Amino acid sequence: MEKYLVTLSLVLTVLMSSTVNFSEAEILFQGFNWESWRKQGGWYNFLMGHVDHIANAGVTHVWLPPPSQSVGPQGYMPGRLYDLNDSKYGNEAELKALISAFHAKNIQCVADIVINHRCADYKDSRGIYCIFEGGTPDDRLDWGPGMICRDDTQYSDGTGNPDTGMSFDAAPDIDHLNARVQRELTDWLNWLKTEVGFDGWRLDFAKGYSSNIAKIYVQNTSPSFVVAEIWSSLAYNGDGKPSNNQDPDRQQLVNWVQEVGGPATAFDFTTKGLLNSAVQNALYLMRDANGKAAGMIGWWPEKAVTFVDNHDTGSTQNLWPFPSDKIMQGYAYILTHPGIPCIFYDHLIDWGLTEPITELAAVRTRNGIKPNSTLRILVADADLYLAMIDEKVLTKLGPRFDLGNLIPSDFHLVAHGSDYAVWEKTQNKS
Repeated sequence: MEKYLVTLSLVLTVLMSSTVNFSEAEILFQGFNWESWRKQGGWYNFLMGHVDHIANAGVTHVWLPPPSQSVGPQGYMPGRLYDLNDSKYGNEAELKALISAFHAKNIQCVADIVINHRCADYKDSRGIYCIFEGGTPDDRLDWGPGMICRDDTQYSDGTGNPDTGMSFDAAPDIDHLNARVQRELTDWLNWLKTEVGFDGWRLDFAKGYSSNIAKIYVQNTSPSFVVAEIWSSLAYNGDGKPSNNQDPDRQQLVNWVQEVGGPATAFDFTTKGLLNSAVQNALYLMRDANGKAAGMIGWWPEKAVTFVDNHDTGSTQNLWPFPSDKIMQGYAYILTHPGIPCIFYDHLIDWGLTEPITELAAVRTRNGIKPNSTLRILVADADLYLAMIDEKVLTKLGPRFDLGNLIPSDFHLVAHGSDYAVWEKTQNKS
């Protein structure tokens, strides 16, 4: 705990110097899943038809898939980074039109940035794929094996710098200590902003390079929003259930955000994992030993992006899926609690949950629930979780029906479903 206390003092310093406005409600929407690339007529064109639905859910930011040419159709094995016309999601003109449509609804667009690794177009004299094409007539992002981390022995020629993060075996690990790499990736990111229209970044596999490297790209491109994928899988007891103490897990998220600074946030994998188990008769997991939220939102909610599922944990990959019959309990939690909630495409559009999710999002917007809103957890038992947000919204999860006198008389029910309910404080009319 001592480490966190030291970190918190630095967090407060960063907060005071940050330009991010936490006085406004924020809702992120992931605008794709693992199979979106298959859509006939193109994903960008299809999503254009749902801009109004997304806007009606109170969304302020939409996260779009990796835009560049890629060996893998989903976009996570990119090659020619400037080539936006060979994406399985659509072409550059269609992407720009979609971004313009979102901007017309005052929704900012977040690009999925995959820069830890990159796929080459050609082999070198050794017969190794390590000659990269940037996707322009000039030599921008046209790299050789010297731009690959030297410890990536499958592809490197040994002249690059060591990797600053975790390795990625499926493609060459890019040497982010190389000055040309930093300069040309910065130029590409700024091009995505100025020429394509993106406002912010989602950093894929952010464990693949150091927080100091991420800080360079964030500082050099001035995005309005940044969220990192720092996958963490919780600590578990011997019985296979999550531990009551997830401090090390959420500490790494806080550390990354603190070290990168500025607008940087991180997906709150701690909260996601705990919620997965909590809704299965273990709601006590949602309160830590100090009475606060047990995930990252209990320590630094302004910098925590909460979510129920995404293209990896859910969709057709199902690497860590939320219990499908309890999805709305997850949304009742993230859409009424501090942090920056992220709504998944599948749930809002494909699962027929547009109305209940939009209803909860409206509660958030109507009551001005913000990333740094106050949270007071009243009950956290196996079958009941009850919490007050900003002293004007009350959220209940769990199957327990008898709440006794826990609901104040001046609160009225505004949203409910299977094992969840939300009340608002009744406003006095003059």
